[in-house]
Amino acid sequence: MMNQRGFTLLEAIVALVLIATTGMALLSWINTNLITLSRVQQAQQRNEAIRSALTFMETVNPLERGQGEETVGIYQFRWQAQAVELPKDGVSTLGDMSLFQVGLYETEVEVSLEDSLLSRFTLRQVGFEQVHQFDLGF
Repeated sequence: MMNQRGFTLLEAIVALVLIATTGMALLSWINTNLITLSRVQQAQQRNEAIRSALTFMETVNPLERGQGEETVGIYQFRWQAQAVELPKDGVSTLGDMSLFQVGLYETEVEVSLEDSLLSRFTLRQVGFEQVHQFDLGF
């Protein structure tokens, strides 16, 4: 009888198939995780852009600036406001006519990064304008 040393060809092929299958499964798992990570990063950037846009839009009075475009940091914001309720005299907390006229606006906002649209959303804002002077009555 002949004394065998090492692997037979069949054993070597089976070992290579097992290693290749395990390697392909591992690479597939890594690829899936990288795709998921990319999607999470995109969603996080979109959320950051929307938060920045909402913070910026708090400073915009749609009665004075019904439409516009601004660059803040790395983001570009575009907005267009349409009156839902036309401006009318406001009422003070005491029930008197206030110094301001107020109106309700629906504002379409677009957020872009390097000319690539990240998000588009609608928000409602109050527009105001001082139309009366405070009279002390002296």
